[in-house]
Amino acid sequence: MSKGSILIVEDDMSLGEVLEYNLRQEGYETHLARDGHQGLREARQHCPDLVVLDLMLPLIDGIEVCRLLRADPATQELAILMLTARSEESDELVGFSVGADDYVTKPFSVKVLLQRINALLRRKEQGHADREVMVSQGIMIDRRRHRATVGDKPLDLTPSEFGLLSAFVRQPGRAFSRAELIDVALGDDAIVLERTIDVHIRALRKKLDAHADLIQTVRGIGYRFRDPADVMMV
Repeated sequence: MSKGSILIVEDDMSLGEVLEYNLRQEGYETHLARDGHQGLREARQHCPDLVVLDLMLPLIDGIEVCRLLRADPATQELAILMLTARSEESDELVGFSVGADDYVTKPFSVKVLLQRINALLRRKEQGHADREVMVSQGIMIDRRRHRATVGDKPLDLTPSEFGLLSAFVRQPGRAFSRAELIDVALGDDAIVLERTIDVHIRALRKKLDAHADLIQTVRGIGYRFRDPADVMMV
């Protein structure tokens, strides 16, 4: 019985094949992609349990692939482990800022990588139930039941509004561009103007009523959900 499905996005053919072989020996089902475009297609098609994602990729780099996976409701909960040939702390910070769960620097021991993958999947499995319900500053999102409340009051949200609020509550303090929010609310295949997202934000704020100021405008970028730490500093 398979332990789970893992997508390897790696342009080094020999390394990709070594990882694929060892993961299959460990009991995982594997898929292999050679560039960022193919990685995104494979992730959306197969929805694996974990993505081993190289930072330096052709066509779309690993940072952008990670950002797009996190912005897509169909793939935003995937575990993502990044690989890089560089070891600068700034690279790790950028990777974590766009949603990577773990980070391994090349060269690495395959045995150590397998241990990190196993540990990451265990953490994801343990935290799965918690991720279904998210709470921040009086807003509760229950993704399993597709319900949202503010205080004790149910919110009557459209699917797009629910997607937006879920993204905000999941990552308070993060500034989302309008393009990212279009991906979250409408899907990355939607052909709409970026300003269309402003209409959804206005409607969502109206429904949040007294909590409308939780959604903050970030001038020149887009929007963010107020960071609880900002309130504590006041």
